[in-house]
Amino acid sequence: MQTLSENRAFGGVQGVHAHRSESCDCEMTFGLFLPEDAAHVRVPVLWYLSGLTCTHENAMTKAAAQGWAAEAGIALVFPDTSPRGAGVADDDAFDLGQGAGFYVNATQDPWAAHFRMWEYVAEELPALLAAEFPLDMERQAICGHSMGGHGALTLAMGLPGRYRSVSAFAPIAHPTQSDWGRKQLGAYLGADEATWAGHDATLMMRETGFDGPVLIDQGGADQFLELLQPEALAGAMAARRQEGVFRMQKGYDHSYFFVSSFMEDHVSFHAEALVG
Repeated sequence: MQTLSENRAFGGVQGVHAHRSESCDCEMTFGLFLPEDAAHVRVPVLWYLSGLTCTHENAMTKAAAQGWAAEAGIALVFPDTSPRGAGVADDDAFDLGQGAGFYVNATQDPWAAHFRMWEYVAEELPALLAAEFPLDMERQAICGHSMGGHGALTLAMGLPGRYRSVSAFAPIAHPTQSDWGRKQLGAYLGADEATWAGHDATLMMRETGFDGPVLIDQGGADQFLELLQPEALAGAMAARRQEGVFRMQKGYDHSYFFVSSFMEDHVSFHAEALVG
């Protein structure tokens, strides 16, 4: 592992690190914020998964999360959204290929060789973090925005007992029934739609739900509402009597202005589950 940068922030350290990933068979970069408490004790972990076109850097610089995490004594992990590099398959469209890993393990060519973001986020990166940093991996929570909200919800429900809480900003909520989903799941996983179900938060909520609290914020003026289908997830949460809150925020769009406006709420929500 190589440390690319470290900056003092809110009494802690915001780092950027790179390493050779076996899962994705390329170099991967991630951001890690360690609060001041990490100098003395192992600290709980909040994952933040970003959306389409993003890298590790977008949320790290725009989400305004570090100050609230420092106050709560929580580390923040900002993974990249896909494998990258000259030898990694890509597409001319912004919503497929590099920057659009969709948090799945691809089984179809040309994506299968590198696009294993589920394995990377669920297995490889947690093992690296546990070995290299003072993190309490028994206390993890997960959050995400848009495609990252999809990833956060599906990982949380797909890995029971891993995360104590899950939240999302404007998640791609029902990808098996949306153009933001059918295109990517078909390309990465193939035409058999039965293999898609484990990557659809609405279907997973209907089937199993999440064994902890859920917080969803959706902008009421989001320009991508028809693609996100928040009403499907809200209905599934209500039908399941899922512990959680779904909030429609009047006037907010899909941008990081929306995310940063409610980040304090999300960090506090996770802090309650992680720290008490």
